[in-house]
Amino acid sequence: MVGKKKGVDEFSGTETTGHEWDGIRELDTPLPRWWLWVFYATIVWAFGYWILYPSWPTLSGYMPGILHQSQRADVEQAVLELRSKREEMGKMLGTATLEQIEADPNLFQFAREAGKSVFGDNCATCHGSGAQGFKGYPNLNDDVWLWGGKLEDIKHTIQVGVRSTSPDTRQSQMPAFGRDAMLESKQIDDLVEYVVSLAGRPANTEAVGRARQTFKEQCAVCHGEDGKGKRELGAPNLTDTEWLYGGERSDIRAQIVTGRGGVMPTWGSRLDPMTIDALAVYVHSLGGGE
Repeated sequence: MVGKKKGVDEFSGTETTGHEWDGIRELDTPLPRWWLWVFYATIVWAFGYWILYPSWPTLSGYMPGILHQSQRADVEQAVLELRSKREEMGKMLGTATLEQIEADPNLFQFAREAGKSVFGDNCATCHGSGAQGFKGYPNLNDDVWLWGGKLEDIKHTIQVGVRSTSPDTRQSQMPAFGRDAMLESKQIDDLVEYVVSLAGRPANTEAVGRARQTFKEQCAVCHGEDGKGKRELGAPNLTDTEWLYGGERSDIRAQIVTGRGGVMPTWGSRLDPMTIDALAVYVHSLGGGE
């Protein structure tokens, strides 16, 4: 039941509003004066904002405000200024050599950031967002390079691709010794042990002995008699612990049997020279470049 009788609360000494619910009376506690002044100030601020800046919509547009300020115009101006700066740096990047780019801190930073963006759009799908690679896709952070890790080497690989459409593409192909019946299954098993031994891992010594001649006849022409590979042929070093398709015996056997070889696109036909330079600088800067 609601009453309308005002009075003073005997416990708090505060006036009541006259409202009462089931014996509970509502106190008429005033707001703190500082809070009221802040509230009034926000009202004044709102009216001032409506007058100075774009605010209310109208039938034909909106009230522009006496300052005629526009965030859209500010953004467009900022974009124009940024584009102008980028065009200037882009011209420098387009005419500088790779060595000049790395020697100029500002140009290097510009190229690296541009290359990072391009890498994310075009390369991260295979090599990973951090260029760490995956099984079958090289890690670009280490110092293992089939075709060379110098800046010019990286740029050329990006331009022509690997086993791709360019007439100058990096080209290498490991024979499918098992699939094409070039070696018997027992020979392949022995060859696996031999390759494992090249990396300094425990291996069956009898199998290694049997495979020594097979390796010399079938594999040394590309990988070298010492198994350290040949960059001019894109043949990997078999004596380290880096394995593109995995270093387990089953992985090595699968490679010998099928001769797997991935394809890297020919980016020279998709990206302009300036972008390729920036991408090469970024990849080289990841830490594994020579």
